[in-house]
Amino acid sequence: MTEEEIYTKQEVTEKETDKKCPNCGATVTFDPGSGKMHCDYCGYSCDLPAPENGQEVCEMDFDSAVNTESCEWGVEKKSVECKSCGAVSIYDALETAAVCPFCGSTQVMPAATDKTIAPGGVCPFTVTKETAGEKFTKWLKRKWFTPKKAKQNANPEAFKGVYLPYWTYDAQTTNNFTARAGYDRKVRKKDGSYETETTWRYVSGVYQEFIDDQTVMASKRHEKSGVQECGPFKLSKLIPYDPKVLAGFVAERYSIGLKDGWEIAKTSIQSKLRSSIETHVKAHWSADRVSSVSFSTLYSNITYKYILVPVWISSFKYKEKTYQFAVNGQTGKVGGKAPVSALRVILAVLIGIGILVGLYFLLR
Repeated sequence: MTEEEIYTKQEVTEKETDKKCPNCGATVTFDPGSGKMHCDYCGYSCDLPAPENGQEVCEMDFDSAVNTESCEWGVEKKSVECKSCGAVSIYDALETAAVCPFCGSTQVMPAATDKTIAPGGVCPFTVTKETAGEKFTKWLKRKWFTPKKAKQNANPEAFKGVYLPYWTYDAQTTNNFTARAGYDRKVRKKDGSYETETTWRYVSGVYQEFIDDQTVMASKRHEKSGVQECGPFKLSKLIPYDPKVLAGFVAERYSIGLKDGWEIAKTSIQSKLRSSIETHVKAHWSADRVSSVSFSTLYSNITYKYILVPVWISSFKYKEKTYQFAVNGQTGKVGGKAPVSALRVILAVLIGIGILVGLYFLLR
């Protein structure tokens, strides 16, 4: 499927998502627990339609991509009139899904414009809001240095389901490298003890590696929300983009563009390649250690996917500071930073010192 075909498909988003229950007329939303469309009022549920024949999550050619620029979050606003009750709500221009605050109707706007790329895949929620709250509560209880009052301020029921934008990149890499291979040997000293001496030799070569699904969060808004810590996401569970899956959730369009995302990805790829080259040198030259790795990389056959991943996000305030948390909507893994009590840390250090002193006198 081409980028143009994906974009065209998104234009039917609004009429496809705001479905009404045939029994009671309430809005039907996606239920992570069952993986079906569900009515919270009368219990009606129905399966999502099967993907069209031949439809799959496609890798797109990077060099042929258009609309690669980053978008600024919150600079533009848009007015959306609810087609159910007529109320007008204001959204950030990058939001593509929301819930009408007046009647609860789901509203999924077109996921692409003439200036942006449309998503090709989505990872549906499988962790419910209740489960996310339970995972968060258990995670917070294990934070021994977090003040009790801060734990009381945290509300596990305040999580909001959000589909966040991610880029994934594939690329073939060819790397010309030089490095030092080290060989250890034990040398006996005059006092009878042994020390390790390393003999070094310079080596060079070409190392190739295919990079598969290097992910980059394409949102500037959630850089400190704990989203990075709650990964990774199960990309094997990707399905072709279906706006029905977004019904009842908030969804964001990317604010970090395709090319800027690639520059971020390359930083992580370079770190991965450095480690791989060190392992290659150890194996190929039977070295004990490796140092002074230097390499240049040629990237070829670069492809990308623009996808949406599920995250439960919440925050609370403690002593005028906001703490943000995220729960992976697929795995339940929690990410974020909890408040730390300096007094509890000092007490723990003093107790530790007391135990060490007691053991010292006990063993004398």
